[in-house]
Amino acid sequence: MKYIRRVLACLRKADEAYDLIEKGDRVVLGISGGKDSLCLLKAMSIYGLFSGKRFTLYPVCLDLGFPGFDAQSISDYCASLGLKLIVKDCHDVYEILKLHAKKGRLPCSICSRVKKAAINEAAHELKANKVAFAHHKDDCLETLLMNAIHGGRIASFEPKMHLERANITFIRPLLECFESDLSGMVKEEGLPVMGKICPNDGETERQFAKETLAELYSLREEAHFNLGAALDNDEALNIPALHKEHYVDKKLTIRPLLTPELAIQYANLKGLKPLQPNRLTYVFLDKKKVFGAVQFCATGRLEMTVSLLSYKKNKENEALECFLFALHREAKKKNPLTFVYPLANKKTARLAGFSEKTKLGKGRRFELTLIG
Repeated sequence: MKYIRRVLACLRKADEAYDLIEKGDRVVLGISGGKDSLCLLKAMSIYGLFSGKRFTLYPVCLDLGFPGFDAQSISDYCASLGLKLIVKDCHDVYEILKLHAKKGRLPCSICSRVKKAAINEAAHELKANKVAFAHHKDDCLETLLMNAIHGGRIASFEPKMHLERANITFIRPLLECFESDLSGMVKEEGLPVMGKICPNDGETERQFAKETLAELYSLREEAHFNLGAALDNDEALNIPALHKEHYVDKKLTIRPLLTPELAIQYANLKGLKPLQPNRLTYVFLDKKKVFGAVQFCATGRLEMTVSLLSYKKNKENEALECFLFALHREAKKKNPLTFVYPLANKKTARLAGFSEKTKLGKGRRFELTLIG
């Protein structure tokens, strides 16, 4: 019982830190058949009993058409937990991937997008409000390394992410667990792990990141624990990007909301709307003093919604300049990018260049398309 207790303790820690699970949730569990997702299945089935939160679980397995797929053992295991495994037929995925294969390798990026779309579809069919994935702390570190190497970004998984358009919240309850905890739990519990069926297994960029980190851990014993701890150490986070200001003019600047000091300055301003969580946020500054902010949320691959625009009453002209600068800054990242302005201040929308349009099924709204 050593490992299951450790995993449950990590699950509770993640839930309390990131508010992942609420009473009455209907949660789809993405079950691949690997050790991580089976540990998630077992842990979540127990967590509902002692956490005081009653929620409903729907284990969903995607049959992507890979040769050798057989979910019977997983289905039997789900039944032993009082759950029914839902196997979603996605056989055409393997054929699509083969059409886009390069040098015999299937495209992982396409596979990932298709799987997320399929799991979202299953969630809607089941009227679920959340989808839980089994990513753990080592997955998080590997993704951090991959993003830095291939994308020039310091970024990894979010513990909780709400998709506006799909109206689904992704959660990662095992994010405080190390992979070794899950490997131990599999042996301890005798979980029916499915054999590897993906043709790319062992030859992916993630495998490279895993092996690179493993080599580092072998050279520096303390590195594994300390790198894991660094993911949670927000108080000591200090990189140049956190202090970067984007100059609108000689006195006006905007800054991404990346430090608690900026959030505190904004919160101390009277009459401004509170900032919303999990939004891309730019804070407006005049001579280094905060006077407003704008928040965006992605509602499509090439569409963003202005979810908040708030500023001091005597700073309308300055706020408009900062707002326009933020719009153009985001438009440089995706080309073209359409912004939707559903807020009440029509005057600001028109001054910023938005035009009122009618969208089928969405009524009238303000839109602005920019080319970066």
